[in-house]
Amino acid sequence: MKKIAFIILGFILVLGIVAVVGRLWSGEDDWMCQNGQWVKHGNPAAPKPITPCKSKKANISPSPPSFVPTPTVIPTSSRLINLDIPFTSQAPFGDWADPRQQDGCEEAASLMAVYWAKGKSFTKQEALVEILSISRYEEEKFGSFHDTSAQDTAERIIKGYFGYTKFEVKKNITTQDIIREIMLGNVVIVPLNGQANGNPYYTAPGPERHNLVIRGYDPKTQEFITNDNGTRRGENYRYKQEVLFNAIRDYPTGDHVPITKIEKSMIVVKK
Repeated sequence: MKKIAFIILGFILVLGIVAVVGRLWSGEDDWMCQNGQWVKHGNPAAPKPITPCKSKKANISPSPPSFVPTPTVIPTSSRLINLDIPFTSQAPFGDWADPRQQDGCEEAASLMAVYWAKGKSFTKQEALVEILSISRYEEEKFGSFHDTSAQDTAERIIKGYFGYTKFEVKKNITTQDIIREIMLGNVVIVPLNGQANGNPYYTAPGPERHNLVIRGYDPKTQEFITNDNGTRRGENYRYKQEVLFNAIRDYPTGDHVPITKIEKSMIVVKK
């Protein structure tokens, strides 16, 4: 009985050796099965396998969908923009002899911008009341209603008096910075040298320290559309973009404090 068992075991062992030798001889380890065809993989001298080629289906998980970011909309200057902003001159009834109105450019510009942002309008009389009220507020709180820098105009008048906070003061600006804000639907207030504007409706030689509102831009003519409160003819007044930008010049807060440097600043008012 033991002899028979040894014979069977020996026969199985021989079969195993033959199978291994046959596999090595067949060259299956030197070939790859791809798309039902044997393709050389290892030893180029190995004979092509005699067994059928059966490709195994790869167990590949489906790839997760790629993340597609939302495209950023970059405003362009290809269309005319002219926001509907109420207008007033800083002397609504022409009383330029009143120093509060003569120096009321920051007050008038802020009034127009904030009322636009709040969706409000005003009459000439209401504009005058507001301009004088802002001047009184500044004098009581800060000791003067005279010229204010872009930063102080924003902090004292737009935020302090009107309680409006959706604004931003930007410095070292370029022409394209202004155009971009207009294309985004924002209003821009700029401090400037009114003597460099070339506006024929100013009383000569024009205000050395001035503020006005930029309400639009015309890319065809390359002009800024403004509400220039320095004249009663200032509604929708157009300036060539290079003329207005060259005139932009911030100035220090105070009663005609000397201007010692040129700073390009703007106040951006948003809804």
